[in-house]
Amino acid sequence: MVDSVPMVDSVPHEFLLDPEIIFLNHGSFGACPRPVFEAYQEWQRRLERQPVEFLGRQASALMAEARAALAAYLNCAPEEVVYFPNPTTAINMVARNLDLSPGDEILTTDHEYGAMDRTWRYVCGKAGARYVQQPIPLPVTTPEEFVESFWAGITPRTRAVFLSHITSPTALIFPVAEICQRARQAGLLCIVDGAHTPGQIPVNLEAIGADLYVGACHKWLMAPKGSAFLYAHPGVQSRLDPLVISWGYQPEEGYGSGHQFIDYHEGQGTRDLAAFLAVPSAIEFHREHEWAAVGDRCHRLACTARREINALTGLPPICPETSQWFKQMFAARLPDNTDEKELKQRLYDEFRIEVPLYRWGGQPFMRVSVQGYNTRQDIDKLLDALEVLL
Repeated sequence: MVDSVPMVDSVPHEFLLDPEIIFLNHGSFGACPRPVFEAYQEWQRRLERQPVEFLGRQASALMAEARAALAAYLNCAPEEVVYFPNPTTAINMVARNLDLSPGDEILTTDHEYGAMDRTWRYVCGKAGARYVQQPIPLPVTTPEEFVESFWAGITPRTRAVFLSHITSPTALIFPVAEICQRARQAGLLCIVDGAHTPGQIPVNLEAIGADLYVGACHKWLMAPKGSAFLYAHPGVQSRLDPLVISWGYQPEEGYGSGHQFIDYHEGQGTRDLAAFLAVPSAIEFHREHEWAAVGDRCHRLACTARREINALTGLPPICPETSQWFKQMFAARLPDNTDEKELKQRLYDEFRIEVPLYRWGGQPFMRVSVQGYNTRQDIDKLLDALEVLL
């Protein structure tokens, strides 16, 4: 029983969230714990105390330390990962560096994040290429069936595959390692959007085997906003020119890290590095608070919430109840006649519940995030509100 799993009393107090709001939308922008936010602010203070010393003489070494901590967390080498402000910016850089020709295809799914879809449609449109969204019907059943459904979209014109590790609209964990393995065997570039993955489920980049992998640190890893990363396998790094040409491009002697990949994408002029430098504090927060166990408790609460929402609506789940398919975030169908925009507004205005509602594949959905600060009482209040409003 979920109710028998004790809530760590100190966890909700570690966050800066408005206590008057039932916050069930961690997946959109995350929530930064108080100690991590304080570390972030301290980095900003250090910058302002002596900007020239900080940016001119210390920044390179400090960023190297922050990269090393993140690389260890992701199981990759420090020279294979670089910080970006968000995954969308990183994918823009990657997409604009692909040498696409008219008729080439990028294969993806119909479960991808809207900003990524827009990026790929723009880049493919400029090149005369095609962005092919392979349908993945619901409910999903087994990883094997998923892989076969996705791979059915491969054609002789396919140049790369792009898919989410955990999807934004449907909150499903896709078997990306299996797709990456097939892509390698077929000689195709494999690009993974892991925005929702770090901090929610373990990320072992060596085992996943992607050529390129982007992730957000500000979501489930709970680092400050504006912290994300790009992993690039050494074999593809030379293909990636920077979005911004600055001091890191063909650096002068004595400048930079000694790694072209890092210098190209990190050396982009004056900017606030505090969010990146606070990522090791977020990783440490996870360790100190045994967040893997917190995540397991959240998964059990998410399973209960999903079952009860589906029982209320009478609609079937979109995947089996297992951490193979979802962890702390899930999507549930709502009745076809639901006005999702009105329901979302009323949940917030009348019940002070922050939860995303939207239409995907012609069907209204609700996506619920369960984080360490959430309780069974939060879920009960959501269910009570839905019973009234639906």
